[in-house]
This record gives sequence, C-alpha cells and structure tokens, in this order.
Amino acid sequence: MRQFKKAAIAAVVAAALAPAGMAVAQDKPVKMSVVAFLSGAAAGPFGVPSRNGAEVVIAAINAGKLPAPYNSKGLAGREIEAEYIDEAGGNTKQVAEYRNMVEKRGVDVALGYISSGTCAALTPVAEELKKLTVYAICGTPRIFEEAKPQYVFRTMSHATSDNVAAAYYVKEHFPKIKSYTAINQNYAWGQDSWRDFDASMALLTKAKASAKLQWPKIFQGQYSTEISALLLDKAELVHTSLWDGDLESFVFQGQTRGLFKKKKVIFTVAETSVYRLGKRMPDGLVIGARGPYGAIVRDRPSALNKWFIAAYKDRFGQYPSGPAYQYAQAVLAVKVGYDAAAKKAGGFPTQDQVIEAMKGAEFESFSTNVKMGLGNGHQAVTENGYGITKWDAKAGELKLEKVKFYPAECVNPPEGVESVEWIKGGMKGAKC
Repeated sequence: MRQFKKAAIAAVVAAALAPAGMAVAQDKPVKMSVVAFLSGAAAGPFGVPSRNGAEVVIAAINAGKLPAPYNSKGLAGREIEAEYIDEAGGNTKQVAEYRNMVEKRGVDVALGYISSGTCAALTPVAEELKKLTVYAICGTPRIFEEAKPQYVFRTMSHATSDNVAAAYYVKEHFPKIKSYTAINQNYAWGQDSWRDFDASMALLTKAKASAKLQWPKIFQGQYSTEISALLLDKAELVHTSLWDGDLESFVFQGQTRGLFKKKKVIFTVAETSVYRLGKRMPDGLVIGARGPYGAIVRDRPSALNKWFIAAYKDRFGQYPSGPAYQYAQAVLAVKVGYDAAAKKAGGFPTQDQVIEAMKGAEFESFSTNVKMGLGNGHQAVTENGYGITKWDAKAGELKLEKVKFYPAECVNPPEGVESVEWIKGGMKGAKC
C-alpha cells in the first residue's frame, strides 16, 4: 500500500510538471475540434459535407482501416476524440468559441474553418494561445503572406491557385473571349479572388476587364439588380467566387433570367453544388473545386480515392463533394504529422514535435499529392483543375467535361513571394 501511494504521488507530480503539449496517460485520446458551418446558408453545400468527410476519416483512423500507408490505428497510436462545432455566427463568436475550446475544454488540435474572414480573425488568437490549428478550406492567401504563423497550417492551396488556373482555362478553351466582368462577395475572399483572376487574365490573355463589377454582400441571397447589370454589360465572360447558399441562389436566379445562355460564366467554387443540384444546374458552366476534389476527381483510380468514395457513399448514400475531400485531407495531414513525429521521437510526441513534422511535409492524399510548400512549410500547394457541366441523361447525373488540371508549380507562387507580386511580375518560375 505504501508503494502504491508513492507511485500515485509520483504520477500526480509528473503530470503537474509535464511540459505543454506532452500527454501523460498513454491511453489519453487526442481531442480534436472539427469546426464547419452546421447551420445557415453555408451548411448544406459546405458545412455538412465537410463534417461528414472528417467523420469518415476519423472513424477509419481510430479503427486502423485507412488504406496503406495510413493503416495504423489512431494518431501515433491514440484515438481521436472529435467534437463537432458550428462555424455560424460570425468572427466574434468564433474567436470566443476558439478560446473556450482551447482554454477550458483542452482541445489538442483545432481543425476546420471554411470562411476566409473566420480564419483571418482566428490566426492571431491561435498564435497567442500557441495551439496547433489546421485550416481545412478558407481561401485568402493573406494568412501566410501577411504574417508568419507558427501554430497554424492550411492543408489545401489558397485562392490564388484557383484564379490563376481559371485564367489558364479561359485562355485554352475560350481564346476568342475579348472582355470579362465579375460578381464576387464584398469581403476578403471575393476581393482576393477577383484581384488574382483579373491580374492573371491581364497577363495571359488580351481580354479587357469591365469597369462595372458587381460586389454584393456575403449571404445576400437576392441578385436581381446584379444580374440585370451583368446582362447589360457587354463583357462576354463572368468570373465569380460566390459560394454557399449565395452560389446556388445566383445559379437559380441567373438561369431564370437567361444569363448562362448569354454569357460564359466561370465559377471557382461551384463543384460544391454539382451533386446537390444535379439536373437543375445548367449545362456549359465552367466550374472549379478549389483544387483536385469532388466531382472533378471522381474517376481517379488511386486506392485512397476509391476507398474514400466507397466509405463516404456507404455512410451517407452519396458521392463526396469538394468540402468532404478538403476536410478529410486536413485530418489526414494531422495523422501524417503525429505519426512522423512519434517515429522520430520514439514515443508519443509533443505538440512542438508534431508541428515540426508537419512543416514542409509532403504526402499522398485521397485525390492528389499535397506539399506543404509555402508559408515556411505551413501552407499547402496542390494541382488545380476546371471542367464544364453537362447533364448525362443516360447515367442520370451531372458530369464534367473537358476537365483540365494545372500542376501546383504552375498555379502557385514560389516560397517567399506574395501572390499578387508573383502574378504582376509575370509568374516567374511557373512550371506549366
């Protein structure tokens, strides 16, 4: 009994003196928050598929059922204890929720986030609290170009890649386009998207931008005035980075007004609605998935992609869309970091060891190869692609034709160079 008491006291002392990030109990799970829009207009097209993608992969990791080389159980052998949190409510609410889950609920890894505004607001808080935070989607390149976060990672390419690839696609498939305009949400995501597309078009084509751009508020939902302006504009091409319910509202309202028969429209994020809208989505729309995800990569034959599609369909009865892939990829990146750190440390790693392992990592994901190549190893780069919608009556489903992928080295700036400067400087070093 005396020896038992001494051992118990020693364990308590060890726990009290253990450095931050070092787990004490060998069977203690890794607490992971998974944050996505679970209510509101963004929930259907973005948030719910995001959560579902994470859920499928977390369950497989805990059971050791991911395909090789990821078929070991858990994160460095420990189970993931996931908490799913709603991203709705705005930046102030999300900052308060983040502080609460880190300081009071003891989250080990904060993962997720869709909105660029949310990520911009959270990054300095994550640095202040020194908590490993993995952004699964949010697009603004400013996160790693205006600062050098040490605790924050983003596991997919940023919006510059989307818009450079869009300009290349226009150049190759619609070389006769002479003018273009845009409708984008009036905040960081929409502004950055237009900035990069416009600069890329100016570099790659002879087409001229319209002076009459449309800047609706995020979650506005009604676009009668903007669609009228687009129809009156002489520009032949419309660029848009609309997402969430705004995207689908614009598709329905634009179709009713005949916009898509009179203008060629390129959507940088519209893959999110391919499976949701099906036959209701017009033919001939040029759409992207913010990378090689969802409908754009459905036919890729890799073992990981086949597993993910089958597991997702078995669980939810439908194909995984882009956000499902993107959140699944973020979870996989965390596993890569934990497992690599544990192998190097010879035991369960500290947070600092996981961060060091994730920096600059390169790994095969469900639909592509991911390289943490920018932001001092904290920002991922991948290839990017576009296709054109076409309803397949025989198959009874919407498909994408003329799909084209552009290598990561073609559509992303090199390390240490800001996106806008890279484009305006002639995209030096691009390997297409």
